[in-house]
Amino acid sequence: MLPFLLALWGCMPELSRGCTDMSNASSAYLGIIAGTIIGMVVSWWIYNRQKKTSDSQDQILHRIKELDENHDRILKKLAEFDDKHESSLNAVGELNRKVDSLLKQGDESNLK
Repeated sequence: MLPFLLALWGCMPELSRGCTDMSNASSAYLGIIAGTIIGMVVSWWIYNRQKKTSDSQDQILHRIKELDENHDRILKKLAEFDDKHESSLNAVGELNRKVDSLLKQGDESNLK
């Protein structure tokens, strides 16, 4: 089988001892094989780089999603805090008005 394949390639001094020069056919076949091997290596390298880039992008998108969810939780807590702060401020204002009205009543009763 191997001699038949080598006969298809023509005379290759690299593989046969009786050759002095490489034929055009064997040169073309050797170029095709070398090109195929180089193409496979380059394709694998590009695929590998794209896969690493894609994985990195997926991790970044996952982290952005986590940060966005955390941001939403913080905003909700701030809104709740603002509501509590507003109600506390209103209660303090109401107490201030009551104390002022009591002081005015006390001043009016002292003047009489």
